[in-house]
Amino acid sequence: MPVETLEFAEPFFEVTLVAGEPNYKISGRAIALNLGETSFRVSNQTIPPLQSVIVHDALIADAGFVLLIQQLNNDLSDDALMEQIRAFWPSAFDVRGEERLRGIGHFMSPKTWVGQFGFTMYHSATVPLNVGLHKDHDFCPVPGFREVHTQVLGFGKMQQCHQKDIATLYLEEPMAPGTTHRPMYDADGNYPWHQFETITPSVFLAVEMLPEGATPP
Repeated sequence: MPVETLEFAEPFFEVTLVAGEPNYKISGRAIALNLGETSFRVSNQTIPPLQSVIVHDALIADAGFVLLIQQLNNDLSDDALMEQIRAFWPSAFDVRGEERLRGIGHFMSPKTWVGQFGFTMYHSATVPLNVGLHKDHDFCPVPGFREVHTQVLGFGKMQQCHQKDIATLYLEEPMAPGTTHRPMYDADGNYPWHQFETITPSVFLAVEMLPEGATPP
């Protein structure tokens, strides 16, 4: 699987996985997320695992396992594009049925699995989103579940709390297009109470990484 096109974000974004490519040319503008275990390079910059950058007409080197989000340049404004997304993707509550998702403007693409990696895009239209603090991922009973999020459009923030109460907030990371937050889990895959919160209407990518022994749901 040197290069594989993933269809879950179509027709809005073009997503490609690039694996084991010593040199790969990117035309136009793209978000490049490193999902490999070693760094890749863009010119003289080194991009470590689980970090992302925006690249433009660039050559990436040593692409062990890199996800590219393209089709970022289009004739629509962000607002017009997100309006189309709301008409096309179902609400996250309708798909997942979680009570914390009821009554908010939160929409999701289909989910695609490639091996132990699951990929979903979300559009958060409500500001503030109030998606609800959470820490468990019940569909993965095997210890070691990992997840990161990459901002695609708009601005948001990842929040971590000591308890299931936003008043116990202790860490907040701003999310701009092309940003992937620092991993939140410990060595055993334990998470703090956390949530994504909108600053503006947003689109972000969620990447779920299952440990060995876990089966994609």
